[in-house]
Amino acid sequence: MALVFFPFPRMSISAVAVFYVLTSCYLTGKGDDAEGVASSGFVGYEDPPEIVAKALRCFNDKYIYSACEESYRLKASGNVEVPLEKTEEYCNGPCLGETHLVLDCIDGIFSNFLFYNKATLQDVRDTIHAGCGYGPQRGNFDVLEHIRAETDKAWRASNKTVIGFSFIILGLFSLFL
Repeated sequence: MALVFFPFPRMSISAVAVFYVLTSCYLTGKGDDAEGVASSGFVGYEDPPEIVAKALRCFNDKYIYSACEESYRLKASGNVEVPLEKTEEYCNGPCLGETHLVLDCIDGIFSNFLFYNKATLQDVRDTIHAGCGYGPQRGNFDVLEHIRAETDKAWRASNKTVIGFSFIILGLFSLFL
């Protein structure tokens, strides 16, 4: 037996209003960027500028970056500039390991470190993992592009969820009103 549900003949103005409010309010703003939220990685009794300065020294530590060509190194800006034709050299040579050592060094000092491009340590790790992987992102070390792609996927998934819940609520309202 097929159950056919047509709520439209009994749909009230309030049900339409609730549906509109639920979908439009949510769809007008994108996810939380956490802007304006202070993050701290308080280490001992040091001042925050000293902590950041210590984390920034990881980029120039001669014991960490010793064999990787300077142009392929992770920068404080959050960029990893590896040309597509040098992907094999970067991923199979010393650069990959040394870049992870820099990320570990920063993480050990200041775990909530944000690069100048607002990328987190995990964003950079994920980008490097994708850039050295054997999938469609191989050779792409653009951190910002990787962040945007992940944000867009999350945004689309959350939109579908909200619209689905809105239809459920709309259906419930139409049953009881």
